[in-house]
Amino acid sequence: DVQALGRLGQVCRRLRFLSSRDLLWKRIARGCLNSGFTQLGTDLAPGIPVKERVKVSQNWRHGRCRRETVLKWKCNLMPWMELDGQYLYLSQAENIQAYQLCPDGTGLQRHPQAIFSGHQEDVCRFVLVNSHIVSGGGDGNIVLHKIHGSYSVKFSAHEQEVNCVDFQGGLIVSGSRDRTAKVWSLSAGRVGQCLHTVQTEDRVWSIAISPLLSSFVTGTACCGHTSPLRIWDFESGQLLTCLGTDFHHGAGVLDVFYETPSLLLSCGYDTYIRYWDIRTSTRKCVREWEEPHDSALYCIRTDGNHMIASGSSYYGVVRLWDKRQTQCLQSFHLSSPTSSPVYCLRFSTTHLYAALASALHVLDFTAS
Repeated sequence: DVQALGRLGQVCRRLRFLSSRDLLWKRIARGCLNSGFTQLGTDLAPGIPVKERVKVSQNWRHGRCRRETVLKWKCNLMPWMELDGQYLYLSQAENIQAYQLCPDGTGLQRHPQAIFSGHQEDVCRFVLVNSHIVSGGGDGNIVLHKIHGSYSVKFSAHEQEVNCVDFQGGLIVSGSRDRTAKVWSLSAGRVGQCLHTVQTEDRVWSIAISPLLSSFVTGTACCGHTSPLRIWDFESGQLLTCLGTDFHHGAGVLDVFYETPSLLLSCGYDTYIRYWDIRTSTRKCVREWEEPHDSALYCIRTDGNHMIASGSSYYGVVRLWDKRQTQCLQSFHLSSPTSSPVYCLRFSTTHLYAALASALHVLDFTAS
């Protein structure tokens, strides 16, 4: 166990070297929070020694971290962000800005390395896939940027704002306030061509493509239709199934996230995080966790294994959850005295980034 390996490493240099090998720590790490290993054993952080990740994982579990506000802006926004290796991409009004992370892990550089523009109104959401940024904006347009180059494509997508987008396998899916979800082609000669228009009967707040690229899920406002979570077929655009049966009116789904092709997480206005396994049942989720202060949940993220991080609608509250437990592990209040939702959060094995209405906060879990 951890204690035995730690004591063994204090005997001499030779045993310290042997007891620090990744092979000995992998089994332990797979049972830890946010250690960089998925349920299937995939290593998401191969450059970091596994023993060090196990040590940092204890800080995540016990809430030991250093907090810092790294960016502030004057007017309130609804920012979104993506994390990719050495850069953090953050939407601010109609632009997406790329900030370089400091190599020593102390935060990020205050001035953007690149700015991606193209929208006339605020960027609602964007995704970063295979060195491409796909964004949807309040102007109803979708914009595609190639990060390393000047290539960009812009096309009119919806009659109202594009609330959410996803991009995989040469296909874009988008959801809008105009009560439709659409599938778009990016293949040669068909860029920006609409392949399917899905009538969702409700405003679409969140959308995600299945890792198998065979279907996508939409999360809607749950006002015009009683099932806010529905899965649609890519080929035909037809409804495959609805998830859940006991949603209340207005229990809109604000974020949805595929962990594996059959496992997905959802959260929204009804204050619950729900964990769905479509192999076992589409009528009832396999697990659920309730936000203890009855706040809407704006965003969720998972490490692909045991940990979930959620962002609440009041006072910038970020919570850490262990799927193996029913209660919240840790809570962090990032905005006080003014209240702000956590519009988006992302994390690595060492840092958590939370975007609020007027600032970007970083929690550094390498601090002991």
